[in-house]
Amino acid sequence: MQILLNALRAVAEPTRLRLLALCAEGELTVSELTQIVGQSQPRVSRHLKQLTDAGLLERLPEGSWVFYRLAVEAEAGRLARHIVDQLPADETVLAQDRERLVAVRRARSAAAAEYFRANAERWDEIRRLHVDDDQVERHLLRILPPRGLGSLLDIGTGTGRILELYGGQGVHGVGVDMSREMLSVARANLAKAQLSNVYVRHGDMYRLPWSAPSFDAITIHQVLHFADEPGVAIAEAARVMRPGGRLVIVDFAPHDVEALRRDHAHRRLGFADNEVAAWFADAGLRLGQVDRLPGKTLTVAIWAAERAQ
Repeated sequence: MQILLNALRAVAEPTRLRLLALCAEGELTVSELTQIVGQSQPRVSRHLKQLTDAGLLERLPEGSWVFYRLAVEAEAGRLARHIVDQLPADETVLAQDRERLVAVRRARSAAAAEYFRANAERWDEIRRLHVDDDQVERHLLRILPPRGLGSLLDIGTGTGRILELYGGQGVHGVGVDMSREMLSVARANLAKAQLSNVYVRHGDMYRLPWSAPSFDAITIHQVLHFADEPGVAIAEAARVMRPGGRLVIVDFAPHDVEALRRDHAHRRLGFADNEVAAWFADAGLRLGQVDRLPGKTLTVAIWAAERAQ
């Protein structure tokens, strides 16, 4: 009962209802929310604190920025979604807020697109060496089917493509990445896809921001070759995986393309099966399926592992 009372007190004010409705559309910063509702930042921050204290919003710090989104966990999260669902879609103020949100998203998307354009040549150069991304994604969906998957963590989410892939199938997920520029790209992509069931946050793959097992599936897609300590990253992924959970790693089989190390900061030129299997075993995971997708120069390998029940 106390959760319900706290929630009702928190939303019993027009601006806080507006903020709740906006955060239900996806992650927004304090400055973006201030721009949309047309109120001062201190006032908006106070409203956001009340909604967060009531458990209706999640607060996600990211350097000097803070993002807010509708809570997704437990009773308060369900209650937040129920309250938003009761709001009239044609209410004038809410409709105006949505129009301003579209403008904010356009600006965010333009900034993300500019960053991506500036770096596209780097990614395109690598893509020309291996099998098409579409083929890899189809294979990934077969190995880790979205139906009944539960919660997903994508480590090193980059552009958010894996979240978009699984979020479009109804999976709830979160992606972490150390690059704030790439997180901006991911947020723009997820907003464009109108996916509110997946989100991203700033995080280190060696120190994931969860204290207990929280995910049923974890993906590490074309990230491990950048890692100084791949085994440590795998162990950290296993730490936040629930019993019976699955870890899928997509990366390169061993190769000798030194340009990737010299020009693209790859720490490792692919991984051997026995090496990955040893890391899985050290992390308490059991290696299962291993697949290879040969490309023009590089072979993409997909390793799947499971944590015991």
